[in-house]
Amino acid sequence: MKTKYIFVSGGVLSSIGKGLASAAMGALLESRGLKITLMKMDPYLNVDPGTMNPFQHGEVFVTEDGAETDLDLGHYERFTNINLKRENSVSAGQVYETVIAKERRGEYLGGTVQVIPHITDEIKERIKKVAKGKDVCIVEIGGTVGDIESLPFLEAIRQFRFDLGEENVIFIHLTLVPFLGASGELKTKPTQHSVQKLREIGIQPDFLLCRTDRILPPEIRAKIALFCNIKAENVITAKDVSNIYEVPLVFYEQGLDEKICNRLRLKTKSKGLDKWAKISSALASPKNGVVEIGIVGKYVDLTESYKSVSEALVHGAIANQVKVNLKYIDSEKLESTNPDSELAGLSGILVPGGFGNRGVEGKIKAIEFARTHKIPYFGICIGLQLAIIEYSRHVCGLTKATSREFSNTGEFVIDLMEDQRRVERIGGSMRLGSFQCKISPKTLAAESYGLNEISERHRHRYEVNNHYRKILTEHGLVFSGINPEMNLVEMLEIKDHPWFLTCQFHPEFKSKPFAPHPLFVAFVKAALKNTLQLKKNIRKDISKVVTVNQTKVMKKHRPECN
Repeated sequence: MKTKYIFVSGGVLSSIGKGLASAAMGALLESRGLKITLMKMDPYLNVDPGTMNPFQHGEVFVTEDGAETDLDLGHYERFTNINLKRENSVSAGQVYETVIAKERRGEYLGGTVQVIPHITDEIKERIKKVAKGKDVCIVEIGGTVGDIESLPFLEAIRQFRFDLGEENVIFIHLTLVPFLGASGELKTKPTQHSVQKLREIGIQPDFLLCRTDRILPPEIRAKIALFCNIKAENVITAKDVSNIYEVPLVFYEQGLDEKICNRLRLKTKSKGLDKWAKISSALASPKNGVVEIGIVGKYVDLTESYKSVSEALVHGAIANQVKVNLKYIDSEKLESTNPDSELAGLSGILVPGGFGNRGVEGKIKAIEFARTHKIPYFGICIGLQLAIIEYSRHVCGLTKATSREFSNTGEFVIDLMEDQRRVERIGGSMRLGSFQCKISPKTLAAESYGLNEISERHRHRYEVNNHYRKILTEHGLVFSGINPEMNLVEMLEIKDHPWFLTCQFHPEFKSKPFAPHPLFVAFVKAALKNTLQLKKNIRKDISKVVTVNQTKVMKKHRPECN
């Protein structure tokens, strides 16, 4: 069977939900037994998002083979059973870099190198390479239709239909149908103009996914169909939902997967979406109450910077049948405030990955608060490194403990590996991708995983300095996970604490709603236990106050009680 291609574009505005829509379609087709893959085409000239500011681009997602990619690849992996690779994330920078390198090597035989056909051909070859051996390849085109930087990608996919035939390629366009409260109307003009832009460059969409806050009535769908030259039944409502894991269910209820398969002449039968229905039900009606987790970071103004972490916490909540409320705490502001005002009463505290020294002291204050107040703490990447620094300063007496990343003076309990000191470039030069970790028995890590050896994804440059491991161990730290090849610390814990665990890797990248990561499951479980204990203590305090007040009243009105 020939590989079928689904190209997903977006209009009107950015961040409209193309990544989630693509991931949801992948889930639908995978549930029908089809072998799928997904790709993201980004129009920016950066080679990858690894050096881009999270405020501009959001989270950097890391694949098993160590590629720094767009956060939408995280959605693709969470919604499906596939593990994506470097080749599944393509930027304009990568494409131009490859074409220019070929020109320098003389591969174009002296010809004039142009966007068409050289850039578009390179884009098409990359798509075909990823799609090889798959039933369906879903390709998301980043950016918004009408942006000049997206044109080479749109031209490349336009050519695909002519190259491979109409029965093998479909175009799906995601657009906006806003509801204006002032007039009480759903407005179709943004969708009409967006499709018009798409048709101007030669692409007629087969399906429209209309992002809106309500189910589109038949008359609105008919109007959109008329002005966009599309069948009314192919105008699909992409309705806002309470959680992202409802998106496959919304599409399934409208028969999107059936319509796609009919259009591509794929003979498959739906097997239902029971697992997605169970996930949605668990999120809607948690049986064990609510836990509040504080995420202490410096990118809290754009929570997309911690997308995989927040979703992994939701997965842990599903496994524990609780609702998780996330409180994002600005680590810079925490530096100059009393931590009690922000951290008291939290069920658990998490410090996610990050780079640079901005907000570091605030994170250290949060870690000290979690350690001394016996609040469950989960540290990821820099969250491990700062836990080492906090413990070194306040328990081991190493008052100048720091990381070489933050300062050139002091006790470098966190330092560069020898080979990293010779690195001159920034992009793609860290410890990236999957590495092994050997877990010590009878530790929180061993209890959480139920394994003695694991493999997890990394994205960092600095490591725990092995010269300080002895003094840290003597003062109660437990190094529960070690990389066996390089003898590097991967996990650490604290004795005599209800739940204090940190890891140098990024477990959030491997968590899925139907396969939650064991560390997030264990952390949320510890947070739930802490919440129940807090409630118990509050009830005891209230009982004491009531008893004291009752005694005072009795002594006042009944002298024999004195």
